[in-house]
This record gives sequence, structure tokens and C-alpha cells, in this order.
Amino acid sequence: MNPAGKPGKTGSLMAVEVALTRLLEMAEASPIRERERLPLAQVEGRVLADDLVSTLDLPPWPNSAMDGYALRVSDWTGEPLTVSQKIFAGKAPDPLEPGTCARIFTGAPVPNGADCVQMQENVEVQADGRVRFIQTMVPGQNIRPQGQETTVGELILPAGTRLGPIEQGLAASLGCAELEVIRKVRVAVLSTGDELLEPGQALGPGQIYNSNRVLLCSWLQRLGCEVIDAGILVDDLATTRARLGELNDVDLILSTGGVSVGEADFLGIALREEGELTLWKLAIKPGKPLTFGHFRGVPVIGLPGNPASTLVTFALLARPYLMRRMGVKEVEPLKFQVPAGFAWPKAGNRREYLRGRLENGRAIIYRNQSSGVLRSAAWAEGLVEVQEDRTLVEGDWVSFIPLSEVLG
Repeated sequence: MNPAGKPGKTGSLMAVEVALTRLLEMAEASPIRERERLPLAQVEGRVLADDLVSTLDLPPWPNSAMDGYALRVSDWTGEPLTVSQKIFAGKAPDPLEPGTCARIFTGAPVPNGADCVQMQENVEVQADGRVRFIQTMVPGQNIRPQGQETTVGELILPAGTRLGPIEQGLAASLGCAELEVIRKVRVAVLSTGDELLEPGQALGPGQIYNSNRVLLCSWLQRLGCEVIDAGILVDDLATTRARLGELNDVDLILSTGGVSVGEADFLGIALREEGELTLWKLAIKPGKPLTFGHFRGVPVIGLPGNPASTLVTFALLARPYLMRRMGVKEVEPLKFQVPAGFAWPKAGNRREYLRGRLENGRAIIYRNQSSGVLRSAAWAEGLVEVQEDRTLVEGDWVSFIPLSEVLG
């Protein structure tokens, strides 16, 4: 039995890990270096070009973590204290008068001379306005110290970080109005095959609607790519050469429909004649055939044409390649172990990615796992990974990759 996750080959098939490693190596060999400076509100989904280093302490001064009263603990003798000032957030306090306390609100600066904040629930306000403290206090209580979150010169976000709402908020807290980000990767998407027709047109004999184009274009836009819709390539060598030649200013040509050695494989012929082509047979199901090559220096990834195969291979192989081109370090999706809510009695020689969802803490799978059934992915919440040469009974542990990990 092939140990779970062990890279290598299964017969003549290439392991998923080996293919991913090769793709990432090629991505690192041609990184996107150009950058642009954008307003903070426009960087969602983009990749940070430079380390974000703090230029200030956060918080900039000690502040109160509670609504309550600030005092010096050594001034407390058990007798009520006079309230000498009231401090709101956003206001600069006066130094605390010895032997008094200050009414203070959450986030307000702690006045010089105070070393403790007691929450308002633990005090008694006397009729004359003085405050009696009814619980023991210690210095530093309920005070957020200066620099608790960040200090000047501290690395906050490394270059290569994909920016989302949390990262944008963190940058805003440091006063950043703009950030340097890697420019968008330009990806041309094309489909191959005379059988394909765009939605809205009348189907002829032997024709099907092209679902992969809109799937990939929408997905790439979510990833922060600039998408060039190259349409459908008809089965003609001259047309194929001409269309590929028009795509000389993109960073990647992404095709679906597979590249083979058949007589109608005009994309493969064009790549062999004017570039290079490597056809890998992967130990993965769905999606065994995968192509990587170049046309006149432009990288080309060819995904299999069945919709579920396109989805799985893009999610696990093409997406990490694109992320690494943009400088992202962590490109593999999160996966975690869950009990299987299904049996898998027949072991295969390829790693299988079943469209599934979680139900009562267990992974269940769609009834039809055909590579041509995209509906399975619409029903699913993630991919259930079944290792090569493995059978399952209900309750065995399997890896689950949430679709949310790969779609954005």
C-alpha cells in the first residue's frame, strides 16, 4: 500500500505532490515582479509587495480596557476617593491628582500617575460623588499597555501576504492609506473543441454548452487575476496558431479540453512546433491528463475538459501555481481530518477527490462522482481526499478540503 501522502509515482502515473512541486518550481522561476500602489480600500484579494512594518506603537499610550475608575493603587486605603476628572476616549487627560481617582471610559488614555483601572461594577459611588473601591486591586489591572499589539519597527505582514478584510483593517490601524501590491496576473482562458458552444446559442448535433470558460473566468477574477477571455478554439491548426500568437502579452494561457497526441490535437501540435509541451499523466481522479508548456515563451497550462476534472485540477494545481507567481508563500489549501460517512470498498491507483459535504461531523459524498457532473460540486462543501490504494469503511478518517479554501 502506498503510505498516505507519500510523493512518488503510482505505476506510470505521477503523484499529485510531484506535479505540484514541479509547477511551483516553474512558477518561482518566473515571478511577477511589477507592482502598483493602490488605496487601501482597493487591495482586497491582492498580494502585498513589501513587508508591512509598524511605524508606531499600538496602542500609542496606555489605555483603559474597561469603563471604570483610574487610580494609583498605593493611594487606596479603603476610604472613598474623590473623582478629580472625567476622561473620554479621544481626549488627553491631565495628570492624576494624588489621592484622587479619575472616571475613565474604554479606550481612553490612562492619566500619568495612575497605575490601575477598576471596572465600574466593582465600585460604590457615594452620595457626595466620591468612590469607594470594594475589591482588591493590583498595578496594571485593566490597563492595555503601550505597544501591546505592535511596536515601532515590528514586522506586521510579510511580503507575499494575500490581503483580505482583516489585513486591510490591520494596515488601517497603522495609518496606511495605500499599499504596494503585486500587479494582477494576466491569464488568457480558452477552450478547445468543435463540440463546444456558448450559452444562449442553439445546440446542434453532438454539441454541448461550454461551462468551463465561465467557471474559470469567474474563479480567476476572484483570485485577483486579470482575465482575457480567448473564447473557443475550433479544431484548425492555422486558427489555433493565430489565436495563440495574439496572446503574447499574458502571463499564462489556461486551456481546457486536454492536449493529447490525436490527429485533432491542434493545440498540442502548435505547442510542439513553436514552443514546448510536457504531458503529465497524474495519479489523480478526476483529472488524470495535465499539460504544461510554453508557446513562444508564454507559459501554458492545459486542464482536462470534463467540468469536475477542470475544477479539481485548477483548485489543487493551477491555482497554487498562480498564487506562487504572485509571490504567495502558503499556497496549499487547508485540509483537516473528519470521519467518513460512507464506505469505499474498492481501492484505486489514483488519489480521488470526491465532491462531498459535512453532515453531523462526517463527510458524505454526492451520489454521482462522474468527472462530467458539475452539479456534484454545486451540492458539495468541499473535496474529500481518498488516498491511493486505500479502502474505507464508515468512520475511517479522511481529509476534507473546504471549497472556500480554494475558491477565493
